[in-house]
Amino acid sequence: MPIYKIDTKNVLQLGLKKDGFGKEFTLRDFFADNLESLLGVRFLEKEYQIEPGVQIDTLGIDEDNSPVIIEYKWKENQEIFVQGIHYLRCLRRNKKHFNLLVQSKFGVEAEVNWSRPRVILIAQSFSPYIKSAVQEREYGNIELKSYALYDGDILHIENEYNSIREKVKTSIDQTNNENTDESEDSTIYNLEYHLNLTSIEMQKSFQELRVKLLELPSVEEVSEQKSGITYRTIKSFTRLEFKGTWIQVLVQGPSYPEDTLNIIQDVTTHRWGYRGKIKFTPESDIEYIYSIIKASYNNTL
Repeated sequence: MPIYKIDTKNVLQLGLKKDGFGKEFTLRDFFADNLESLLGVRFLEKEYQIEPGVQIDTLGIDEDNSPVIIEYKWKENQEIFVQGIHYLRCLRRNKKHFNLLVQSKFGVEAEVNWSRPRVILIAQSFSPYIKSAVQEREYGNIELKSYALYDGDILHIENEYNSIREKVKTSIDQTNNENTDESEDSTIYNLEYHLNLTSIEMQKSFQELRVKLLELPSVEEVSEQKSGITYRTIKSFTRLEFKGTWIQVLVQGPSYPEDTLNIIQDVTTHRWGYRGKIKFTPESDIEYIYSIIKASYNNTL
């Protein structure tokens, strides 16, 4: 995609640095140092040895406390896909070690969400073979993100493939009745599961808000998890947790000019990955709630 710099009334097309970051470890270290800003993932370790002879480029945890494996290739390389699958299986075999790592970083109260571990593969481009292979459901939640580095140190990240997005783009009324990690328990976590946790009145309010959220460009809905329903672009911007008569809404920041009613509670110290919390009740103004969530969405673009 061409990138232009605007100089008064003129535009200058920026040149693409074909060598990218030059070396793979430079790419890895750059992402590791800026992981939360770039991908919404909290950094845990890099070059982490999960098993003898198995080192994961970058290990993190996202806003929903799901494990995230990130693998990089300087340009295009078929091995990145095989490595990602292998590392995910290794991680699942070593859940206890990962849990201890998270607790050492974020406190003993930190609870890992194992319902949807993610693998993010990052390269300058991906072959048709890899793009086809990641669509097989047996491999789990694998995301392809390409990057381009331009003159002037301009970085562009593109979502090449995301299994979650493929489920969402069918219809906002369609539900998915498959559990993505049957080894955890027999419960099916989907849209219906979360709706059944709250009242009929709140279900109607949520559906009205949901339509608005899914109309936003490049939004993914993640309902196949126990904690709640998450909405994300490259990184999550809100999670809705369903209670008996209300819904807890988590957003990226507690400070919004849009919050003239001061309904956002600062939960930065909770280390959830989200910084603000809202109580969404049947009496809440849906347009007002949506305006705050949209501001959180805009912060991820």
